[in-house]
Amino acid sequence: MTKPPGTRRHLPTSPFNVPPPPAEPIEQFAVGDRVSHDQYGLGRVSGIEGDHAVLVDFAGRQGRFLSPFPKLVKL
Repeated sequence: MTKPPGTRRHLPTSPFNVPPPPAEPIEQFAVGDRVSHDQYGLGRVSGIEGDHAVLVDFAGRQGRFLSPFPKLVKL
């Protein structure tokens, strides 16, 4: 006896029905903030493009990072 696909019964008490964790808030940066990046090291925010991108100066080398900023940490 096989059941047709899509008729599987889902139990409300199943341990696998755990809701996903809430999303972490996206960090907000301001011009002049000191930041750290996993690959580039220490830098300073030199510009902001709305909520979409941040420009960071890393000792003469500039980087543009898109939101959300996973490897960029405000110090």
